[in-house]
Amino acid sequence: MQRLMIVEDEMIERIVLKKMIQKKFGDSCFVFEAQNGKEAVDVFRREKIQVAILDIGMPGLNGIQAAEIMRKEDPHCCLIFLTAYDRFDYAKKAISIKAMEYLLKPYSQKEIINVVEEALRVSGDVTPQTKKEKDMATEAVNNISEKEPDYNSSRLSVMTSMVEEYIRSNFMNDISMNEVARSIGYSEPYFCKMFKQQFGQSFTSYLMDYRVGEAKKFLEQPNVIVKDVGARVGYLDSNYFTKVFKRLVGINPSEYRMNRLNELS
Repeated sequence: MQRLMIVEDEMIERIVLKKMIQKKFGDSCFVFEAQNGKEAVDVFRREKIQVAILDIGMPGLNGIQAAEIMRKEDPHCCLIFLTAYDRFDYAKKAISIKAMEYLLKPYSQKEIINVVEEALRVSGDVTPQTKKEKDMATEAVNNISEKEPDYNSSRLSVMTSMVEEYIRSNFMNDISMNEVARSIGYSEPYFCKMFKQQFGQSFTSYLMDYRVGEAKKFLEQPNVIVKDVGARVGYLDSNYFTKVFKRLVGINPSEYRMNRLNELS
């Protein structure tokens, strides 16, 4: 069994990538994890890693720096770089370290599967294929999107669940996009990009919609005082809450309550 390591500070990225690789190559390799460059070097030395997939943009010891240490200590280790930034200096450095591949995020499942498969072959555990086997394998990468969940879809699905759960539990508090991103292990710029891609609107807009939706539920309860509703959904300034509510609903909270209570009675 070969030893592969995923080095990624974005928690969801790491979880989904590990799951995907284990599903595809679980019989061929053990998959280890590291969330920063320093931890990656420690795991590399302790577990004698043969294939390393490294995100470049990590705080502290970044992916390039960690890979340089690995390359000095093991010239045969297969290094695969991941990055959200198409920077020439990164690509140039990856070449100088003799990286096997340099993938830009968001990459497809087909891309990462192909690269990992080749890395496992190069590092010696995969038996060379006959021409017939290669043709069959090629036909199976081409059909992978039909048989397995797409990597980006899986990643977005995990992020969606975590974000929805966090907002559901904390919408009544003074929360920010940075706080939510940090709670699920994403950097703010990357979280912003992924959030817009998945939800079709900004985090601020989504949170406003959610809070107003919860406010409507409170307003339908006669025992809840109207002026307290804003605070219950995260708006301590009652005037601002009324302004947001009217902009999104078309009428102020008191009018909404009166209309709803009349409908319900």
